[in-house]
Amino acid sequence: MHNKNGSRLAVDIGGTFTDTVLVDGQGHILATTKTPTTPENPTLGALAGAKHVLVETGTDWSQIGGFIHGTTLATNALIERRGAVVATVTSEGFRDILEIAYERRYNQYEINLVKPDLIVPRSRAFTIGGRMDARGQVLQPLDEEAVAGLTGELVACGAQAIAICLMHAYANPAHELRLRDCLLATMPDLVISLSQEVSPEAREFDRLSTTIANAYIQPQMARYLTDFQARFSDEGLKCPILMMTAGGGMTTMQTAARLPIRLVESGPAGGAILAARIAAETGAREVLSFDMGGTTAKLCLIDQYRPQTARKFEIARAARFIKGSGMPVRIPVIEMIEIGAGGGSIAHVDRLGRLRVGPESAGSEPGPAAFAKGGTEPTVTDADVMQGLIEPGRFAEGRLGIDIEAAETALASGVGQALELNSAQAAHGVSEIVDENMAAAGRMHAVESGKDLGTRLMIAFGGNGPLHATRMARRAHVDRILIPRDPGVGSAVGFLFAPVSFEIIRSRYGTLEALDLDGLNAFFNAMIGEAEAVVKAGAPEGRLTRRRRAFMRYHGQGHEIEITLPDRALEDTDIPALRRTFEEEYSRQFSRAVPGMTIEILNWALEVSSEPPALEHYPEPRAKSPARPDGRRRILCDVAGEWRDAGTHDRGALRPGDYLDGPALIIEPQTTTFVSADFSAHIDGGSNIWLTRNREAAQ
Repeated sequence: MHNKNGSRLAVDIGGTFTDTVLVDGQGHILATTKTPTTPENPTLGALAGAKHVLVETGTDWSQIGGFIHGTTLATNALIERRGAVVATVTSEGFRDILEIAYERRYNQYEINLVKPDLIVPRSRAFTIGGRMDARGQVLQPLDEEAVAGLTGELVACGAQAIAICLMHAYANPAHELRLRDCLLATMPDLVISLSQEVSPEAREFDRLSTTIANAYIQPQMARYLTDFQARFSDEGLKCPILMMTAGGGMTTMQTAARLPIRLVESGPAGGAILAARIAAETGAREVLSFDMGGTTAKLCLIDQYRPQTARKFEIARAARFIKGSGMPVRIPVIEMIEIGAGGGSIAHVDRLGRLRVGPESAGSEPGPAAFAKGGTEPTVTDADVMQGLIEPGRFAEGRLGIDIEAAETALASGVGQALELNSAQAAHGVSEIVDENMAAAGRMHAVESGKDLGTRLMIAFGGNGPLHATRMARRAHVDRILIPRDPGVGSAVGFLFAPVSFEIIRSRYGTLEALDLDGLNAFFNAMIGEAEAVVKAGAPEGRLTRRRRAFMRYHGQGHEIEITLPDRALEDTDIPALRRTFEEEYSRQFSRAVPGMTIEILNWALEVSSEPPALEHYPEPRAKSPARPDGRRRILCDVAGEWRDAGTHDRGALRPGDYLDGPALIIEPQTTTFVSADFSAHIDGGSNIWLTRNREAAQ
């Protein structure tokens, strides 16, 4: 019998569905559920999901010892431009950092170029006297007498939040801190974001842009987090709620309210953590994680059991696939490629008679036509229903009705008529386009990272991931797929394996030849104190681990390479090894090192985290036996392009060692795994489904 005391709850609010997972103290899953996201007040959908799993398992709120929450709310507020009125305060002479940006057009030859909307117009950009140099020395004291006038201007422009970004504040934050105190003395309710807290790195435009994004969503996220905490406390929740961050760790509500920009993309990060954990359990060193939900598909490369990370990404691009057309945000993130390809993505035929899918989504309201909630436009889910890949009676635990005729009508009117296809052909076309879009995004991401998809294991999850995995893998030249347990709520399961962590990346310029080691070690100690305080607030017990990195480059270059440092004070004897490591990594990425060049270091990173739960290792099943289908279904075969019979299997009835050949459907309450005709499936000792491609069958 499971002991429910010390149970943990994870809630992931997505664009279409809210996923909830309840595990016992040992980490065994007790219950999972998907409830439609409630866009007007996302907390309501989260409460509904939490109550459902508690009632189902007979668990009381007082037995919950851990609660982790991830949300797309911060991302959506930025994309949909639903934030506060923000004003900026920069150093005198630097009013136009935003306008100047990178001094380049993201598309050289586009005459009607749409510039990225950077939230703050010039009329709300203010300056103040005072100046630091790059080493943090005061060149000119802060002009405190000008604060009264500045306060008047801030009131007059109706600012609800202020982004303060003074020159070289990463080297010495004294002026930013003092200015905040002066402003709060006269305007105590003002929401203020400081660049030295949000993004203490050199490069003024990126730093200002990140600080603005943080200030923009801060009032809304603070209200949301307070309301979320209050509603769950009213229900009887006793434990603190931890928030998932974009970097793949958890943090406290207090830190999340102060730095809400760290919550952007926190849901998908949970999926990458789940995939990295499964990679470690199965010994797969090179993985592509594929998470397809109702609104978007997320792809992430995982090497040596660590998801690929980045220090910067763009939000709300004006031109969706062009770098430089969005708002740059510089925070530590798990790097993924996200495209508008989910179950709710809408298909249409453009003016040139081309079939297009997404990026617009039907979301949870009204949802795909097949959900019979008022949607009339054809979506990816309607196409899957039309092709027989979703069994209406067993979909979404039987709680969501499926209207096949509505799906057929939507496909015929939205796609079929314009292209002179019947609704089954239209459905096949929609699937082909969306699967190719996802595979192309994956191939491009791998090439940009200097990696190959062909040798990788794909780990597929999300409500639609298992349904599209074989079709997407074939196009991405991937031959092996793993579908974990409870894949429909994969990101929320991943939350439960995430450590409580906090990462700081801070600028401090130095060259490898002349490093001030005493100053550098003191600099790291200050960062350790800061990060450990944040982590201990969320994980008071247990051992903490630290990871230090340096971002190094040759003198005069514009971009750095990440090098891991030992977790201790650096000594003179470490310098030759650092040079060697940098040159080896540089050679790996660019084929050769540059001898005799000065190596400089601009940024240093420190990550402090609690220890994640121990890995599970399960024995391989001894006996192998063919799985008997519990029924048959007519499906439109994606390999032959014609209607065929497919065996249906209940995933709960499959046992380790069972195997079967495609075409087949493996059905569970929250998703369906489609085994294409050119794939076979087997169940391992951990009840994961492994899909293996038979290239001969594809001919």
